[in-house]
Amino acid sequence: MNTTIRRAVMALSLIAVFALGITLGQNKFTQPKSVIHVVSLKWKADSTPAQQQAALDGVKTMAGQIPGIKNIWIRSTKTQGGTQEAPYKASFAIEFESEAAHKAYEGHPARAEWLKVYNVAREESINQVITN
Repeated sequence: MNTTIRRAVMALSLIAVFALGITLGQNKFTQPKSVIHVVSLKWKADSTPAQQQAALDGVKTMAGQIPGIKNIWIRSTKTQGGTQEAPYKASFAIEFESEAAHKAYEGHPARAEWLKVYNVAREESINQVITN
């Protein structure tokens, strides 16, 4: 193979590797049709750590009983809301497969059972439901 052809092949190879790097390095995202239900909450002043943990653990139990729940998050790394004297202390999120699954959750008996435990410790909460 002569030098000119070898250089052309080398140049084309480098261009291909560069183009592949750009393609792989692009930030890719999707806009899923799932529904995210986010809750920030303030515990009652007289609620115990055990009651608070039972409320959060109940989210896990409930998720296993209600069809259409895809994922849950129950460990807060940062929760905003409330006042300086009485800040919100916890949050959790539930991902549903669809808006229909979220609506079914609202009337599900497992949620009604969980609310009995949750409301023992919960003083107030802010709920947000997000989808595309």
